[in-house]
Order: sequence, then C-alpha cells, then structure tokens
Amino acid sequence: MISELKESYGMLFEDELLSEINQVGTFKEVSAGQKLMDIGEYIRSMPLLVSGAIKILREDEDGDELLLYFLERGETCAMTLTCCMGHTKSEIRAIAETDAKLVMIPIQKMEEWTSKYKSWRNFVFQSYHERLEELLKTVDSIAFLKMDERLLKYLQEKVHISGDSTLRITHQEIAYELHTSRVVISRLLKKLEKLGKIVLHRNSIEVVSL
Repeated sequence: MISELKESYGMLFEDELLSEINQVGTFKEVSAGQKLMDIGEYIRSMPLLVSGAIKILREDEDGDELLLYFLERGETCAMTLTCCMGHTKSEIRAIAETDAKLVMIPIQKMEEWTSKYKSWRNFVFQSYHERLEELLKTVDSIAFLKMDERLLKYLQEKVHISGDSTLRITHQEIAYELHTSRVVISRLLKKLEKLGKIVLHRNSIEVVSL
C-alpha cells in the first residue's frame, strides 16, 4: 500500500505522515456502482482516494438525487471531513463512479494529524477550498445554465473521469444525476446527436466531439 500512497500523495505529505497512514489506514477496493457512504450514516473514518473516481450526491425530500461533484485520485471529501470532525450524520451519498482504491483514516488520527503535521493541515484546508469551488460551480450551473448546457458539461466531466469516450449509462441515470426527467434528457441527447457531437447506442453514449 505504501507505494500507491506515495504515488498519489507523495507530493503532498512527508514520509513520516505517509508511514503513519500506511500503519493505521485500512485499504479498501470498491467496484463501480458500489455505495461507500449514505445519507444519515455516522462517519467513522475519512477516505483518501488512491485511484478511480467517486461521485458525491445529495437527495431532496422526494428521494431524487443531484450530482454535486466528483472526487479523483489524491483527493478527499470535505463534507466527510465536516461530519468526522463534528461527529454528525452524513448529508451526502458517495458512490464509486469507477473501480476505485481508498485508504480509510480513523477519526482520531485526523484530529491528531491536524496539529502534528502542517502538510495534513494544508491538505484539509485545500480540500475544503476545492470542494467549495465545485459546489459553487454546481449552484451556478443549476441557476444560470440551460439544461442542454448542463448536459454537455456533465458529459464532458464523465469522459474526463472515466478516460473513455464511450459512456455506459442510461438516459434515466443521467436524468437522476441532473435532477430532471428522462424525456428531457432523451430529447437533448437526440439534439446533440443531430449536431454530430455524440452517437447514441443502447445503454451507452459515444462522445464524438465536445
């Protein structure tokens, strides 16, 4: 595990901290689609993403989901940090977007390292900053962008995260994550196909030009 930690976090943390993470952290592998955290759960440990991608979702009163942002290698979730430090229940749902590897850090160590290691403290503050920026982008997208622009931005992010121009996803799944209806998504995807930007297949979308 130490080699993977150094590859993902070696530029951020000193060797002593990496060694501690290796000693107390629990290595975890998850498959795409697997739920890592759910709304209402107490968080006992914080994830450090070693590889893959995780999507963070919110849920409204009707049970509909909204995609907030993605986490990639070398990152963690600021909302998880908040829940861990405040010993409160999770307000987000985390699902593996791709197969992923994580190291789970116990709450007690998070608090200890904040005063012990400057690099850890900087990492925590930077994580808050980056997640806040992503949340603001999500808010701006909902408030100011038309649904076709939001869909285009969503497909671009999916291609970036997966590293694959063919997205194996249904129209209904896209509708859930963008908090709209399948009918709207299907209509807009057809529009993008006519423009030559995508090719629609059964349960997959080939992104040609975005």
